[in-house]
Amino acid sequence: MVLAGIGAGLAVIGAGIGIGKIGGSAMDAIARQPEAAAKIQTAMIIAAALIEGVALFAVVVALIAK
Repeated sequence: MVLAGIGAGLAVIGAGIGIGKIGGSAMDAIARQPEAAAKIQTAMIIAAALIEGVALFAVVVALIAK
């Protein structure tokens, strides 16, 4: 049970780091090219949603595989 909690925690930490990197990179890109903000924001939201989906899947697998 403890290992399932550790696995779920690592999945959430990894997702948080990934989404943070995406957000930071998107802000850098928007600062360099403000006219492309809408396209950058759309791509950022899609990538963040995919990372959240993978993280949720990893948490579920970690908790089921106990």
